[in-house]
Amino acid sequence: MSDAQGRRPTLVLGIGNILLRDEGVGVRVIEQMQKMHLPDGVELVDGGTAGADLLDVLAERRKVIVIDAVQADCDAGSVLRFTADDLACPDRAGVSLHELGLGEALIMTKQLGCAPEEVIVFGIKPKELGCGLELSEEIAASVPKVIELVLAEIAK
Repeated sequence: MSDAQGRRPTLVLGIGNILLRDEGVGVRVIEQMQKMHLPDGVELVDGGTAGADLLDVLAERRKVIVIDAVQADCDAGSVLRFTADDLACPDRAGVSLHELGLGEALIMTKQLGCAPEEVIVFGIKPKELGCGLELSEEIAASVPKVIELVLAEIAK
């Protein structure tokens, strides 16, 4: 099930830099989900550290689910859920997305008339952002919970 460009209606996008430990949590979630059987209408994308370059990936989707590390006033490993409206209010609840390019790319899709119908962001508060490839224990433990939340969103 895809459109004329081969684009599936639901996109699950993991963002982050895997070289900075917990900053790569979004990509690590995508890696785990690639081992799963998902509905035909779901596409998984490792967005890495791309920002505005994500415009084409985001365009014309019914639903976009993003996973990224966020800086927030909460404990490491906490999983926060945002909508596109929340992203439009950067001062909201002391939370800021690590990947600023996502917001810019979403604004551009609106300006071009190809915005996704729905955008959900799951942000995970990181613990360790130093050099390294492994997630911290707390963040690794949150990955199954994030996958469960993503699967619930896909099912809606």
